[in-house]
Order: sequence, then C-alpha cells, then structure tokens
Amino acid sequence: MLKKNINSRIALGLLVVLSCGAQGCNWIWPSQPPSSAAQEEQRQRDEKTRDQVADATERMKPAIQSAGRALNSAAEKAAEEAKAAAQGVKEGWTRGANAPLDLNSATEHQLTELPGISGPEARRIIRARPYADKRDLVTRGVITNSAYAKIKDEITAK
Repeated sequence: MLKKNINSRIALGLLVVLSCGAQGCNWIWPSQPPSSAAQEEQRQRDEKTRDQVADATERMKPAIQSAGRALNSAAEKAAEEAKAAAQGVKEGWTRGANAPLDLNSATEHQLTELPGISGPEARRIIRARPYADKRDLVTRGVITNSAYAKIKDEITAK
C-alpha cells in the first residue's frame, strides 16, 4: 500500500512538472512578490476563462432544458406505470391467489381469464348484472351448464 502511495505521488509530481513545461509555468515562489505585469496577465487569463465558461454554459442551456423536459416526461410515465402496478398489486392482494372472482365487479378481462369464458360471454355476464348467487349465470341462461361447471369453483356473487 505504501509503495502504491509513493508511486502515485511521484506520478502526480511528474504531471505537475510536465504541465508547467508544456504550458509555460507561471509558478511564482512565495518569497517573491508577483509583479504588477504578472498580476495583470493572471487577471486577463482569469477573465478569459470566466468568459469561456459563461459562453459554454449559455450554449448548453437549450440542451439542459430539453433534457430536463425529457426527464420530467419519463418521470411522469414512470409514476403512471408505478400507479398501475400498485393497483394490480392491490387487486391481487384483495383477490388472493385462490380467492373467487366476484361476478358483480369483475372486469371483462378478468372474466375472460376464467376457463372457457370468451369475450362475448364475458360481456353477457356483465350485462346481466347484478347476481344474487353465482348459480344465476345458468338460471338466467347467461352461460351453459358445462361452462358453469368449469368456473363454479373460481367465482362468487357478492
């Protein structure tokens, strides 16, 4: 660990030396007061850097605003999907794994998930609501006895 720390310090020192050599070192030893010409040069470099940063920031504003709008849209979509997922969890929790499906409140989609129930049959079940008993499906002629036999353990009428 100590060897790695020493190697990184040496590398950092070399980087400083090389960058000073490549750019023209402006290092002033603390014992020497900077001259007014050096101070003016430094002030001009600082001002130029500030101007360049301000220009770059100004050029990036539209892209940043566009990214913000896209992020906002994605967050709204994620919130909608999370709400739908939460609703599905709530329905699943309420219904349970083996809980019977209530004929008086089930959606068409839920009804079509029952064995042997097609879209038209699900719509007939919905149109004939309310049911006092699940056997009303057969007594009212909404579905056949054979179709009822397939689903009777999976439904209820509340």
